[in-house]
Amino acid sequence: MRYLTSMALLALFGLSGAAFAQEAAAPAVQATINKGDTAWMIVATVLVALMVIPGLALFYGGMVRAKNMLSILMQVFVIFSLTAVLWATYGYSVAFTEGNAFFGGFSKAFLSGITPDSMAATFSKGVYVPEYIYVAFQLTFSAITPALIIGAFAERVKFSAVLLFTILWFSFCYLPMAHMVWYWAGPDAYTDAAAAETAGATAGFLFQKGALDFAGGTVVHINAGIAGLVGCLMIGKRIGYGKEFIAPHSVTMNMIGASLLWIGWFGFNAGSNLEANGLAAMVFLNTLLAAAAATLAWMAAEWLVRGKPSMLGATSGAVAGLVAITPACGWAGPMGSIVLGLVVGAVCFWSVTYLKHALSYDDSLDAFGVHGIGGIIGALGTAVVASPALGGSGVWDYVTNATAPDYSILTQLGSQAWGVGVAIVWSGVVSFIAFKIADVALGLRVSEATEREGLDVTEHGETAYHS
Repeated sequence: MRYLTSMALLALFGLSGAAFAQEAAAPAVQATINKGDTAWMIVATVLVALMVIPGLALFYGGMVRAKNMLSILMQVFVIFSLTAVLWATYGYSVAFTEGNAFFGGFSKAFLSGITPDSMAATFSKGVYVPEYIYVAFQLTFSAITPALIIGAFAERVKFSAVLLFTILWFSFCYLPMAHMVWYWAGPDAYTDAAAAETAGATAGFLFQKGALDFAGGTVVHINAGIAGLVGCLMIGKRIGYGKEFIAPHSVTMNMIGASLLWIGWFGFNAGSNLEANGLAAMVFLNTLLAAAAATLAWMAAEWLVRGKPSMLGATSGAVAGLVAITPACGWAGPMGSIVLGLVVGAVCFWSVTYLKHALSYDDSLDAFGVHGIGGIIGALGTAVVASPALGGSGVWDYVTNATAPDYSILTQLGSQAWGVGVAIVWSGVVSFIAFKIADVALGLRVSEATEREGLDVTEHGETAYHS
């Protein structure tokens, strides 16, 4: 089977990585658009939107207290809307046009020059999708990422500060990370070794380092998880945290949200293949199996430690499995996906119980414990499960149009470590600055009286429920 998802030429100059395609320069073959691929990408984009609204909103909303349910729904809904507009005005251009290794340019700001006839490359030479649907698909990724962050400091931050932080973080953290990991010239630019070297020099920084990230382990999950950790440390704990009983108000809503996330994640991962083919089917299966395995692992760990398995634990396990398989889903085999899910389910249970309490930080809805820790496990684990010796696909060499020989787990682990390290440092620094600006400009935290009354009434003048 030909695995046309690898983004580099490991055999030639050490590059390997997953990237979402861009318009290829000077295609060597006749460009074609397949209606089946286009239809699949429209469906996948709808599925990712479903992950955010209502999926993430209900998943997070069910975990807060009833007096803050509406505020969580509002934050997720408006962040989605805000980033959608920012993406169309300048975000897409900065992330997915040629610039330097860290930022693109503004040649497609306001979607300039994009028409119904514009094409974006896939992972197969000569195969394209309409650029408009590629813009929309990537928009949903840019929208869910800052929405994930709010779980770390839910129930205590001003709505206005959340929006200002989102603008700053989207502009200076999400966009450069997306460019560093996913920008490349497209497969048609890789015609021979010299052309490959030229094309590789224009790619994003982490792409050049060979970091594999099929659907967002670094760009989305580690990026958001680290931002959440920085936020909850800077903002401080909720009033009564560790002293009062703070329980989810609706595990039912949490389960509904988790289910929507799981279903929507098929668009997130399988859609990232950009084509409706056998590899997309494998990604689909990997996504399903990793989430199922992580659900069982988290449940088993909780059952063993606490004596009873919980619904909240099962939903958290499923999301942890989805997070971990995200960077690996295009390179792992089905059995590797199960193993990755089992590992991340157990480790993330430990991170949201023992680690959080040992370090005494209030990550309200475990944004760091699930997305940060799970993303790191998935990014590093990709190097292992991608190995052909362990059922993985290896990486694809676009010059020879064959799987690159002599895959090395240790070599790839070094590339993955670059991705993890840069994501941690970049997100940590930018997040700190963005939170500090929001605090100075607007104040991050609500007053004690507002927090005790609940953000639904005090911030929005509404309530989620009427008794």
